[in-house]
Amino acid sequence: SLCTGNFYPQLMTEATQERAFLERHIAEGIAFNCWWQDAGWYPCDGVGWPKTGTWEVDPVRFPKGIRELSDLMHEHDKKVMVWFEPERVHKDTWITENHPEWVYGGENGGLLRLGEPDCRAWLTDHIEGILTSQGIDYYRQDFNMDPLSLWRANDAPDRQGITEIRHIEGYFAYWDELLRRHPDMLIDSCASGGRRNDLETLRRAVPLLRSDWYNSPAGQQCLTYGLSLWMPYHGTGVIYEKDEYWIRSSMVAEMSYGPGPEGVDKFDFKRLKRLVEEHLRIAPYFLGDFYPLTPYTLAEDQWMAWQFDRPDLGEGVVQVFRRQDSPYESARFKLHELEPTAQYTITNLDDFTTYTITGNELVNPGILVSGSDPASCKVFLYKI
Repeated sequence: SLCTGNFYPQLMTEATQERAFLERHIAEGIAFNCWWQDAGWYPCDGVGWPKTGTWEVDPVRFPKGIRELSDLMHEHDKKVMVWFEPERVHKDTWITENHPEWVYGGENGGLLRLGEPDCRAWLTDHIEGILTSQGIDYYRQDFNMDPLSLWRANDAPDRQGITEIRHIEGYFAYWDELLRRHPDMLIDSCASGGRRNDLETLRRAVPLLRSDWYNSPAGQQCLTYGLSLWMPYHGTGVIYEKDEYWIRSSMVAEMSYGPGPEGVDKFDFKRLKRLVEEHLRIAPYFLGDFYPLTPYTLAEDQWMAWQFDRPDLGEGVVQVFRRQDSPYESARFKLHELEPTAQYTITNLDDFTTYTITGNELVNPGILVSGSDPASCKVFLYKI
């Protein structure tokens, strides 16, 4: 999947700005699947997006609600995903003013008592009502706080851990009830970027922003390398003013993108359209078997490469990154688990040139990649 959205919630965009942003992408023929509304769509003046606890659409910035924009997306066969952070409660919000007893921290704000049945029942009904009334398809949950001290302070010395257990049970019960009411809904688990990738969370959700650290192409490559050894589906974000090497370093099963603070008016949509189409072409292969072709490293004088193979299709993709300080102009990579006698067609996604080679030759001596500039990426498809 591929999402477009607002990743600068501190800019506090309005419905008119969001609509113009989305209509521009539609007019340019950008083939995104989902619009992602991130934090800041609720009343949070004076503090900004961290002021969570009043879960209503801000009537000033969104006078017709999110529904105005979700209707637009549904007219164009797109999905809508909206950000929530119900567990962290800021002071001077609806919850602290009306139900301070539901918060570890009371009227000063803190952690929502998800382990309390009455609190959880209200939250479930209220959020489900927003999802339904606003036409929201996918639910994104963030969690930007450390709850441990609050849990421990609530327990007697001989009962340490029980509050944490009840909270986590409530967290999953809340999700399970939302999914029972919306069985086709997908959940994106964030938690400050990838800090809740436990097994029970991953049974119910996937991390579409696997880390809040996305400050270099090499870092994105290493996140893909490490996580793909364990998790079959994860995503990341990229600001589409970044160069092609950076964007290709961010291509995984799900890639979300959006403009920087300067907006979209001067952006090269022709290049974006080409890269989006490339991502959609290779994304199905990320669901296949993952094979590292180089050691893991953050060093900028090295190459990094991997293979995603779909044995059910007899196809796959190879992504090869020459980092910025590498002195080597070419390298050879031995692929894995191919049919030795089969003929494979290799397609270079830079110029769409093709050639044919046997599976045995791709395994040994391997695929030769040459002519790469520093800080560049080559992408190859193979198919029987």
